[in-house]
Amino acid sequence: MSEFNQPLGGNEMPRFGGPATMMRLPTQQSAEGLDAAFIGIPMDIGTSNRPGTRLGPRQIRDESRMLRPYNMATRAAPFDSLQVADIGDVPINTFNLPKNLDIISGFYDRVLAHDCAPLTLGGDHTLTWPVLRAIARKHGPVGLIHVDAHADVNDQMFGEEVAHGCPFRRAQEEGLLDANRVVQIGLRGTGYAAEDFDWCREQGFRVVQAEACWYRSLAPLMAEVREQMGDGPVYISFDIDALDPSVAPGTGTVEMGGLTAQQGLEIVRGAAGLNVVGGDLVEVAPPYDPSGNTALMGATLLYEMLCVLPGVKRRD
Repeated sequence: MSEFNQPLGGNEMPRFGGPATMMRLPTQQSAEGLDAAFIGIPMDIGTSNRPGTRLGPRQIRDESRMLRPYNMATRAAPFDSLQVADIGDVPINTFNLPKNLDIISGFYDRVLAHDCAPLTLGGDHTLTWPVLRAIARKHGPVGLIHVDAHADVNDQMFGEEVAHGCPFRRAQEEGLLDANRVVQIGLRGTGYAAEDFDWCREQGFRVVQAEACWYRSLAPLMAEVREQMGDGPVYISFDIDALDPSVAPGTGTVEMGGLTAQQGLEIVRGAAGLNVVGGDLVEVAPPYDPSGNTALMGATLLYEMLCVLPGVKRRD
């Protein structure tokens, strides 16, 4: 018997049965004794277009039943290396978005007190701001690999400073980010001003627009990102709308011309060897993809984040 929790296998229980947890892993009430934890934040009251991401964590968990424990491409064996469980959802206040800042950051403070790396199932992108508050309290300002169609650095949306288009403006203002170790990949679409991405560059962020990614492997880019990140703590925030809607239509604010599924994998796999202290996969909105494929993309990317955490062994 392994000393580590194992996903429930498809030869022990049919894929359409068993617990509705991330990868059908065991659950527990807290992060005590865990090296990594999957956590849901079922929230969409920060969205500006189509709602539905409150249903994202549940469908990501459902589609994750297709994932198996070993990464055949990278040889990563996370469940031979780390103690992992699904510790459920943050009990958000679905009627008051600002209150959730303290609810979420407090929940993650308790997770991080156990030296556990959180991997978050979203939920709209507002949630990354309070998660980063807790992360920075534990690790100090972090490097950030932000994969998204949108920069999410609006100063305000309808006069509000708390919204899914604002989290990285707020995080930078609060000193949660190590600005010279921030890279944003996949930004694209139309804007309100020609200078919309310039604020990011002015902070010291590296901006890699989607057009610079077309028709090429992103492995060379990630080699540069690894050098940029160095040995410091790194957080990964992946908005599913970074992927082209041809492969991930189930999201609220789609933009054509996005990353391929393969490029999404290259980005996350390219973080191997970094001091990754947590990550999130956000903006999966199940009502717009009844096939479940968008949620499966999200579940797979979260599994890939698990595979690049420090301490994960690779099979020969």
